[in-house]
Amino acid sequence: MSNNKTVLITDRLILRPWEDADAEDLYAYAKDPRIGPAAGWPPHTSAANSREIIQTVLSAPETYAVCRKEDGKPVGSVGLMVGGQSNACLPETQGEIGYWIGVPFWGQGLIPEAVREMIRHAFVDLRLESLWCGYFDGNEKSKRVQEKCGFTYHHTNQDVYWKQTDDIRTEHLTRLTREEWIGGFAVRPLQQDEIPAALELAWRVFSEYESPDYAPEGTEEFRKCLHDAAYLDGLQYYGAFDGKKLIGEIAVRPDKRHICFFFVDGGYHRLGVGTRMFRYMLDAYPNGTITLNSSPYGRPFYRAIGFVPTEAEQTVNGIRFTPMVFEHGRKGYSRDE
Repeated sequence: MSNNKTVLITDRLILRPWEDADAEDLYAYAKDPRIGPAAGWPPHTSAANSREIIQTVLSAPETYAVCRKEDGKPVGSVGLMVGGQSNACLPETQGEIGYWIGVPFWGQGLIPEAVREMIRHAFVDLRLESLWCGYFDGNEKSKRVQEKCGFTYHHTNQDVYWKQTDDIRTEHLTRLTREEWIGGFAVRPLQQDEIPAALELAWRVFSEYESPDYAPEGTEEFRKCLHDAAYLDGLQYYGAFDGKKLIGEIAVRPDKRHICFFFVDGGYHRLGVGTRMFRYMLDAYPNGTITLNSSPYGRPFYRAIGFVPTEAEQTVNGIRFTPMVFEHGRKGYSRDE
């Protein structure tokens, strides 16, 4: 049994530690000769063999069963080997991602979804600096997964002896740095059908990070704002995306140039996502001032990007806030920096 207790969640998947009880499900997919040899390991020969693999190979740290949310049963595996645990004996600031999924689930985008979550986990939770992936010559499916997830070709190792399958292989290595990953986030105006997701993101982040600073009255007042058509009317929304996943949003009232909502998914805090969104939004308002009412939690961030308080903290209907203003050209922040 793995000592790893972490569970990671995506839109369609649960990534959790492997358990002995997964042996039958693992064998059902891992016995297929189209799976293991392409990934560098022999097909499983029995449920008992699969149980042994769970207790040894799949018990390694940061190794996860890829389970669909609808039934919680494993259909594949994804793992992160950090530093010396990797095949390449990497520095402790780097890691290597490996993965596979059962044949019935090919072509559904489940493994790219799992790999993207492992990338986020590696860069945000574990604070790694770069990640590696590899695929053997001819494994086009694995190559496409890496390309979809932002990895780029780095080098090729010829005539590699692969112990698990006792053969000679050509291995292609790809890499993704944390800076490249962050730089790949798209920032753009949101479409109308994306606004409900932005409001849901606002509520989720508010509930986790800001609501603890408020009385119950304040939390309820914020919830009402998210469902008040009159309050929401006329807002312009901007969003940041990791692939197709919305990870941050800004909602601004253009007539007053006032930011009503500004939230970043907790899994992406302290990566510069909020700063990138704000700079993008500034292109629509290149002159004048922009205002907002900051929660206690948000004040340090807003100060860092150039907002300054205009009044002392206030409380209205249970909402604690500090009025703040951003002025173009103010010392301490530049759109070009």
